Amino acid sequence: MMHQPQRNTIMKQAREIQQEVEAGRKVVWIDVRTPVEHEEERIAGSRSIPLDRLDANQVKQHAEGADLAVLVCRSGKRADQALQRLASTGCPNLVVLSGGVNGWLEAGLPVERTPRKVLPLMRQVQLIIGLVSLTSSVLALTVDRNFAFIPAFLGAGLTMAGATGWCGLAILLSKMPWNRVNGTCQGVKSCSLS
Repeated sequence: MMHQPQRNTIMKQAREIQQEVEAGRKVVWIDVRTPVEHEEERIAGSRSIPLDRLDANQVKQHAEGADLAVLVCRSGKRADQALQRLASTGCPNLVVLSGGVNGWLEAGLPVERTPRKVLPLMRQVQLIIGLVSLTSSVLALTVDRNFAFIPAFLGAGLTMAGATGWCGLAILLSKMPWNRVNGTCQGVKSCSLS
């Protein structure tokens, strides 16, 4: 039986962090989601440092003098990945917001939102894969059975994305004009948007 190394994840609940803010402690927020996600919905005062461009020096600079540096994503998964990457770099007082922005909202705490309405990248991936799979399945049943290879190919891609966290379709979609913030391409490398 292999012994798994212990992870250094330090999670804090939304209400715990809010109490620290209300007590006057200096809390900084580091949002590791994509810039589009951060622009659409964010905890007030959070700074966007996407996971695929995570720079320990940038995090250290932002967290300098803070009592607590909170890593945030949608559900906590990417923030945990960020914490694991930063664990050996000397970034002080790092914690992960348990449940991410979703947990923050469930606790009834406020977020800032912009009026921009773009489907989240993961939903765009699901929509495209669903539509192409459905269409090619109908074509395989009515026109030519070779169309059945298309949903098989998409299924293989989803399996790879689930196993590795890398999704080619998400990368392609992130470069589309509607997924840009301030006219720049976001260049995400992952479809693990949780």
